[in-house]
Amino acid sequence: MALVSEQISVHVADGVGHVTLDRPQALNALSYAMIRELTDVFAGWRDDSQVALVVIDGAGERGFSAGGDIRELYDYATNGNAGEAREFFRSEYRLDAMIARYPKPVVAIMDGITMGGGIGLAGHASIRVVTERSRVAMPETRIGFTPDVGGSWLLARAPGELGVHLALNARTMDAADALHAGFADSFVPSERIPHLLQALAERADPGTPAEIVMLFDETPGPSTLASSRDWVDACYSAPTVRGIITRLRAYAEGRPPAPAPAGSPGASSTHPHDPAASAYAAAAADELEALSPTALTVTLESVRRARSLPTLEAALEQEFRLVSWFIEQHDLREGIRAQVIDKDRSPKWSPGTLEGVDPELAAHVIEAQVHDPVWPA
Repeated sequence: MALVSEQISVHVADGVGHVTLDRPQALNALSYAMIRELTDVFAGWRDDSQVALVVIDGAGERGFSAGGDIRELYDYATNGNAGEAREFFRSEYRLDAMIARYPKPVVAIMDGITMGGGIGLAGHASIRVVTERSRVAMPETRIGFTPDVGGSWLLARAPGELGVHLALNARTMDAADALHAGFADSFVPSERIPHLLQALAERADPGTPAEIVMLFDETPGPSTLASSRDWVDACYSAPTVRGIITRLRAYAEGRPPAPAPAGSPGASSTHPHDPAASAYAAAAADELEALSPTALTVTLESVRRARSLPTLEAALEQEFRLVSWFIEQHDLREGIRAQVIDKDRSPKWSPGTLEGVDPELAAHVIEAQVHDPVWPA
């Protein structure tokens, strides 16, 4: 069986269902059409006896998927078609949940750029592979938005306050960072990916797909994210974004930012001053000062609330309420406009200040059922 559309290619051989995102010119960004096609593929393979496992990857060498198609969403927003935008996200979230609960192993190859909607597809797969070319992130705050596609669920389960840092600053992870933060399971050098795919197809060994992947697994080296854990915990445990910025400034200036949460690496003792870390903390504070206060405030609440949610679906439902609100707001429309039109990435809007954002905004939006939920009654 083989299927090739304008945006995905699909084939089944030797018991492996292989689906490839095929928009390399757009870094395999997910369009609404791709989401519908992928949903049909996964639904069709669920009970197909000819498919024992699924592999999902991206065409080209630059990335698995850079996320949702921002231009398509921008068109929805600027044309006042919020209903169509909500359907885009609702369909995407249902696909992500389907992959997370799939009854057959799903091997996601996150080779290259994997961000936003790409993490929605790969980050919830049962076997997640990164390479030395992987660049993994939830970059939504950079466009005046908030992490979605179950990103809040993954971020909430990263060690300590690393998930809050990754969410607010949209920090990009390499393979080692993605493994440490819980966004990936195995590191396989890109040159060995074809051999891994061949081994999965042959399955001469009675081992499971996860065990086969482990045969190719290597150690990517130290994680810079892990080495930042002490000061990240101390700074990003502040209750507000303004408090986080204040602590980052203090750390950058060589002053103790604040006591870290009990039990975290930063709570036990003082640490020698690290000039590189101080410089990074200062840059992180500068960045937070330049991003949308609304997006940052809502993102902080979303990730922290996701820590207590019982399931991925509950996190997706929470995200959908926030997304439904965001797509009707000035921040998202103008944030996307700045990213799409402004080549030097300078924002073209003035979203106000952190002090001007209602601290209860996220709670109000999350707790109010404004639109139809993701899951059918």
